Amino acid sequence: MPHDLVDLVFDGQCGFCTRAAYAIKRLDRRARIRLHPAQRPGVHERFSLTETDTQQAAWAFTHDRSASGAESINLVLDVTFGTRLFTQLYRIPGIHSLQDRAYEWVAEHRYLLRGTTPWCQSHPDDCHLETGTASCSL
Repeated sequence: MPHDLVDLVFDGQCGFCTRAAYAIKRLDRRARIRLHPAQRPGVHERFSLTETDTQQAAWAFTHDRSASGAESINLVLDVTFGTRLFTQLYRIPGIHSLQDRAYEWVAEHRYLLRGTTPWCQSHPDDCHLETGTASCSL
């Protein structure tokens, strides 16, 4: 797992989500993380996700695994840093539910959190914005 490539699907209409995705890419010195805004044409089909899936959580995919929410962030961090530490910590009893609750709180309060220009605003040719939803899930 530490040497896998990860496809990270995030909400490209969310400034906080975009800021977090950019931060992950800055940490990704081995170029193992590929960013995919959920609004990019074909992303839902490529990763077998629904719009509801991507409105509720970020998703991470490796060659043999998928994860959403807090688990997806742990998977991305493991691949970014070439370790298994984050997913192992996530599996410790109590840590799993604590991280999931923290993730849910962040997702619910995303507009109160500092962000940047959302991906879909700064890369309008990369997004298909028919849905009009402005959720954040990373």
